[in-house]
Amino acid sequence: MSEVPIPAHFVLVHGASHGGWCWYKIRCLLESIGHKVSCPDLASSGIDPSDADTIFTFQEYNKPLHDILTSLPAHEKVILVGHSAGGQNLTDAIYNFPEKVQVAVFVAAKMLRNGSQTEQDINEASGFLLLENLIRLQTTKYGTMVMEKGVTILQLDCTLAAMLLRPCPIRALSEAMFTDDKDSDKVRRVYIKTLHDNMASLEFQESMIKKWPPSDVYTIDSDHCPMFSNPSQLF
Repeated sequence: MSEVPIPAHFVLVHGASHGGWCWYKIRCLLESIGHKVSCPDLASSGIDPSDADTIFTFQEYNKPLHDILTSLPAHEKVILVGHSAGGQNLTDAIYNFPEKVQVAVFVAAKMLRNGSQTEQDINEASGFLLLENLIRLQTTKYGTMVMEKGVTILQLDCTLAAMLLRPCPIRALSEAMFTDDKDSDKVRRVYIKTLHDNMASLEFQESMIKKWPPSDVYTIDSDHCPMFSNPSQLF
């Protein structure tokens, strides 16, 4: 916390099919100690009016985040936090706006230096999207039950997600590719591993960390969505 000025500006980026709404617990906790928090809806997500079937490129999908970073006052930097497929949005942002990002925090997130460049990358990206779209099936299974090793999802969170999840532009996300430059590695990256993740396995998370080592790696006692199941530790 000594490295985080108050107020800092956090920009929380959701994963596929979610929206800014998924960060409501973390936003409240951050704002309660004086931080500024932005939770954008990416194109066709949350209350954004776009239809996922009309979003064909990653640039279109990520435009709301670009708009936030473009509109920042001179010399202001933000702390970017991305969940799951939202890690791709962070990668794009640190390549295009390295001077605007104090640190990028990847929470069980897709973290590949150049995005989906190979067939393996595309298959892994598709897995992220498929698994995030299966959350409706999971909500019935877990409900208010205590999951393995004490991770809990409340029924109210499951109900909220079931009401607000939307189809995501799979083509735009699965084909996302990035070209980095010397400035991109100046942005500090932090990875938060979710220890009981049934979507992004620990092996997959560790593989991404090995391929593109971040500055710091932390672990959290959580399933794939710590913003719901363990917000206090994520905070």
